[in-house]
Amino acid sequence: MKIPKRLKPLIDAHMIEDVIGQLQSGKEAEVYVVRVEGVLCCAKIYKEENNRSFKQKVQYTEGRKVRGSRRARAMESSSKYGRQEREAEWQNTEVDALYHLDSVGVKVPKPLGYHEGVLLLEMVTDAEGNPAPRLNDVDLTPELAREHHLTLIREAVKILCAGLIHGDLSEFNVLVSGKGLVIIDLPQAIQATANNAFGLFERDLVQLAAYFGRFAPEIVETNYAKEIWKYYENGKLKPDTVLTGKFEGSSRKADVRAVMSEIEDAREDEMERRGFRK
Repeated sequence: MKIPKRLKPLIDAHMIEDVIGQLQSGKEAEVYVVRVEGVLCCAKIYKEENNRSFKQKVQYTEGRKVRGSRRARAMESSSKYGRQEREAEWQNTEVDALYHLDSVGVKVPKPLGYHEGVLLLEMVTDAEGNPAPRLNDVDLTPELAREHHLTLIREAVKILCAGLIHGDLSEFNVLVSGKGLVIIDLPQAIQATANNAFGLFERDLVQLAAYFGRFAPEIVETNYAKEIWKYYENGKLKPDTVLTGKFEGSSRKADVRAVMSEIEDAREDEMERRGFRK
């Protein structure tokens, strides 16, 4: 196959040995299967800002820490330098988050290196060694839906304990590997100390409840977000904190209705990125 232009510098630098083929093509990035030291891995090539469908909304960018006042001012401008800085910040957010979360045991693809807009990652596979499917492409029983839901709640807690929030955690951003669920796609991750952090954290968990509730309806009644956040605010949240999914004085049904339009917008955006239309 023809070697993508963005991968040629990595081949010249001996960071990758060969390009096997394209695994995925979206409006935000293209993913290729490559060989690194004899092992099949993934190379995620980020697309430029004007070619991406995901909009850098204020709710995400205000949660970012930008090093240096000059960079911060530039990112707010429409200059060429400002666009370059926004691009670098967008890409580095995912790179930094992956390295950090991998180091504390969160189930994410292991990052292997980053060079000029290309992120090298371990290839997540299913039990047969094939590329792992996304959660939304897998049939679930009620029992499996409950199991997966609790697994992702626990991973969300671990991410929060690490000081971050995914910001777009849904069935589209989870792979079902031969060893369990793996969380992917973190360019929109924000610091847990951001002003809007709880809103995005709650949105993540409501999205999960809404999805898994299709298979096990009682999941929609849970309210892990407020319960977890109370522990977090009080400095008592730990990766193994015992949770009930209940929070006094609240109703999960009401929460689901309040954010359902945002959830559907996110799903429509994701389906569009994957090349599907209504």
